[in-house]
Amino acid sequence: MRAAIRAVGLVKTFGDIRALDGVDLDVPEGAVLGLLGPNGAGKTTAVRVLTTLLRPDAGSAEVAGVDVLQHPNRVRSLIGLCGQYAAVDEYLTGRENLRMVGELYQMRARDAKARARELLEWFGLAEAADRLAKTYSGGMRRRLDLAAALVARPPVMFLDEPTAGLDPRHRLALWELIETLAAQGTTLLLTTQYLEEADRLAYDIVVVDHGRVIARGSADELKARIGGERVDVVIHDRALIGAAVAALAPYAAGRADVEQHPRRITVPVSGGARVLADVIRELDRRDILIDDIGLRRPTLDDVFLSLTGHAAEEGDPGKDA
Repeated sequence: MRAAIRAVGLVKTFGDIRALDGVDLDVPEGAVLGLLGPNGAGKTTAVRVLTTLLRPDAGSAEVAGVDVLQHPNRVRSLIGLCGQYAAVDEYLTGRENLRMVGELYQMRARDAKARARELLEWFGLAEAADRLAKTYSGGMRRRLDLAAALVARPPVMFLDEPTAGLDPRHRLALWELIETLAAQGTTLLLTTQYLEEADRLAYDIVVVDHGRVIARGSADELKARIGGERVDVVIHDRALIGAAVAALAPYAAGRADVEQHPRRITVPVSGGARVLADVIRELDRRDILIDDIGLRRPTLDDVFLSLTGHAAEEGDPGKDA
């Protein structure tokens, strides 16, 4: 299958910071790639290179078969970009924002007006179409921003942390819109810190850290690399945490993670509910009182702790190199 997005050996430095350190990407036409990584990993830098906003220091990239460096204007006509922050004009109405984008793409006024009306309906913004964008909620602004990126019906979309800062209801609504785009054949590159977001939306995931690709595969494959399940135990008496870790050791498939303040112990296991029952019996046999216990699949922090040695939220939360 032809690649809609391809990058080979991308390098980009900012002073002493190597934001991209030989990144390779390959996204087939009509597919969704999740680019996953902590703050400062290089996700946004990769998007800026692929959308012609930055020139790499080394490497090459193509979008929709067009060389990003040699034909940037052609690339811009083929893509849509929804950045980390909604790029809408607060002093225009929702309708005016979309019509303006259409006119910037040199659409006829009648066509831009019709496209704006269509997108406002699709994104559930028709009732607010003639309100100033500054009166919109955060979720409405994100939807308007995504609508603006779709005005010219681009075959390739770049979504840079599109749900950052949204509440669960608006995040779910935006997920459904992204799924609709994918079903219609749009190629999407989605950057996110949320594994559950990539799990639901992406056919494949690339994990980056410190500007390098450190893992790739489906969400299930990434989770399987660090063990398919976790037992979480909250110990009643902090003094017995060490004894509890020793009790869990025979059942653990990897290193135990201990959080002293909440008295929580997390260990990777295999065997499902049977292991959970065995753990409960063993703790009871040793007279170790527990406040809570459960079996769960790996979380985003589990994946990052395993792959990078630190949690996903580390780094400057306001930036992504």
